[in-house]
Amino acid sequence: MKHIVFLLLCFTTVLAKAQPANTTKPYKLDLDAFIGQLKQYHPVAKQAGILVEKAEAELLATRGAFMDPSVTFNTSRKTFDGKSYFIYNRPEIKLPTLFGADFKAGLENNGGPRLSSEESLGRTSYLGVEMPVLRNLLFDKRRAALQQARLFRTQSEQERLIVLNNLLLDAYVAYWQWAGTYQLYQNYTRFLEVSNERFKLVKIAYANGDRAEIDTIEALTQVQSFTILQQEARMKLVGTSLDVSNFLWMEKDSSYLLPETAIPDTLLFTNLLQIEPVENFIMRSNAQNPMLRTYDFKLQALEVERKLKFQSLLPYVNLKYNLLNQGYYVFKDVNAAFLENNYKWGLDVKIPLFFREGRGDYRAAKLKITETRLELNNKRWETENKIRYYHNEFSQLYKQIITATQAYNNYTKLLRAEELRFRNGESTLFVLNARENKVLETTQKLIELRIKYFKAQYTVQWASGALR
Repeated sequence: MKHIVFLLLCFTTVLAKAQPANTTKPYKLDLDAFIGQLKQYHPVAKQAGILVEKAEAELLATRGAFMDPSVTFNTSRKTFDGKSYFIYNRPEIKLPTLFGADFKAGLENNGGPRLSSEESLGRTSYLGVEMPVLRNLLFDKRRAALQQARLFRTQSEQERLIVLNNLLLDAYVAYWQWAGTYQLYQNYTRFLEVSNERFKLVKIAYANGDRAEIDTIEALTQVQSFTILQQEARMKLVGTSLDVSNFLWMEKDSSYLLPETAIPDTLLFTNLLQIEPVENFIMRSNAQNPMLRTYDFKLQALEVERKLKFQSLLPYVNLKYNLLNQGYYVFKDVNAAFLENNYKWGLDVKIPLFFREGRGDYRAAKLKITETRLELNNKRWETENKIRYYHNEFSQLYKQIITATQAYNNYTKLLRAEELRFRNGESTLFVLNARENKVLETTQKLIELRIKYFKAQYTVQWASGALR
């Protein structure tokens, strides 16, 4: 009888202290370090940054297309049948401006016996301006293109945040899935070691005639059951570690697999944080959500287009004026009045009789604005409801974890009490195994709830566009 008591005391000591064997020093992958490395080296994060760089390049190109000064040089000469007709040499510099006017200055050196009567013979110079009077006076294509390019540059930053927001959600989910499966594997390993030790003790007791043969079968089935669970957990652990590896990149765009010795932050996995009220998330989303802000910039760009289309409802009147002078010094005779001598001016006028094209374009621009506003209202409402949905899920999971933790503590107390009864000969191995299985089942449920809890926590932030 003393021998049986000794075996039972050894068994309960193993049950209380058994831990999974680990001969290799583990490497803990910290969550903050994981996310920081992802932001710095992940190809998708880099591509998101390229979006902004491309928009900056397009803004630069737009400025150059409409604002860069240009220098032109036109020369021509004609001879025919041994006779010289004319020679033209005309260098010119043109300076566009943001208010619609184009300033230009040039030189002319014309000669030949058959020079056109409209051309000035010899060396002349001019300084001129060309500008619209009605249509395109207050707003024109160049100003519209520049404003839209600036808006697209700012909008590209929001698009970068959208890409990063989605990438970070996938990364957080992968990390917590890995942390959860690691916890499951550790628990199954611990229970398997306990059941193996129990099976050995029961076989010794059976060999000494103190236990029935059926008890060895009962202990063996528990070992086999835990072995299957551990193998399944190991398979899931490898799969989730590979999911985490999808986000592991280093310098020079090189990827690497998560080391087998790597472990997640298990302490952080057990922490529970109360989430702030849902109204705070909705308010921040309406003000800062990059998905919604892209619509704001779209509306601003469409408003620029509407202002441009309004110009097509005005008559086209273009005024041109050149101050002329002989020689290469345009201000040689500064005392001459601009409209008395040495000048050239012109006026181009175009008035559509029905303005149908202008009215159609302007109406279409207004309808685009209305359409985009309706789309924004719908997207904002969908986003608010997503936040409410995930926030409610998070709150309920928090409550479930509290209840599951209480249940786990109670089942653990029942297991300890059953061990005491078994030690005193008042219970059976079958009942003890059933208690142990219930503890394991509750542990598994608690870990799964924690995985969902962390996923919901980051999904609320994702829905509000707050993952940065």
